[in-house]
Amino acid sequence: MSYVYFDNKIQDENDVHIGLRCSALNYGLGCFEGIRAYYDEENDKMYGFLFKEHYERLLNSCKVLNLKINHTVEKLCEVTVELIRKNNPKCNTYIRPLAFKAGKELGIKLIGNDNDKFGIFLTPMNRFIDEDCLSVCISSFRRISDNAIPTRIKSTGSYVNSALASYEAYLNGYDEAIFLKEDGNVCEGPGENIFMVRGNKLITPTTGDGILEGLTRNLVIKIAKEELGIEVCERAISRSELYSADELFFSGTAMQVSCITSVDKRIIGSGVQGEMYKKINDLFTSIALYKNEKYKYCCTEI
Repeated sequence: MSYVYFDNKIQDENDVHIGLRCSALNYGLGCFEGIRAYYDEENDKMYGFLFKEHYERLLNSCKVLNLKINHTVEKLCEVTVELIRKNNPKCNTYIRPLAFKAGKELGIKLIGNDNDKFGIFLTPMNRFIDEDCLSVCISSFRRISDNAIPTRIKSTGSYVNSALASYEAYLNGYDEAIFLKEDGNVCEGPGENIFMVRGNKLITPTTGDGILEGLTRNLVIKIAKEELGIEVCERAISRSELYSADELFFSGTAMQVSCITSVDKRIIGSGVQGEMYKKINDLFTSIALYKNEKYKYCCTEI
């Protein structure tokens, strides 16, 4: 996938150069999105997933960081479709839009928009972690506070927090980490929201708990309520509740819907994929692959 979108045009990635003095490189002054497009091999078609919703969130992130990219949501969707067609991938594809401060002067500044840049690149991606059941740990790193770095936006600099947690998990033999907030309650994963099943209820932290307002999270809640008749409760979750959960799973664009079967080496439920997870994951997969008539609005046919 050698073509990218940069400086308002699709071009060869080898022709794009970003300098060592770039403010985004030095200070993390940027924001991004992660979007998926799914390839239907049988019909030889690509389907972009939740393009509009992701780009709405990107523009909100840009507002917080005083970034001006001069693109509407509709324009962003259009150029993404064009870029996919130009690269013509025959596989599931991850889409990374990135807006950033590209000024060369020293100083941590969000003022001025003369050197704001925007680009999109693609990369092949099937499963983010190639495991059917995830083993996770509680990170010793706490999730950053919304009053430190806003957690509702995907700012590049804030993902140092995520990288440290994931690296700690990797060093200790786990697949992924779970963050706690400073008050000790469960927050989310380094790049995923989290859901817990207890007593036939689906429970997840509230949007006031310092989480990213995940688009996959929103869809999971919707299909659980409307398609499966599951009671969904958004509330604080304590660490010890995770250990006695009937089921746990992550949700996110890269992670999709992924089952957790152990936390801190404690087996969750029966140690295999739970029934509620299976039902939700099956529905989510049918929606993402453009095979659910009711939810075809989620997809962009390419």
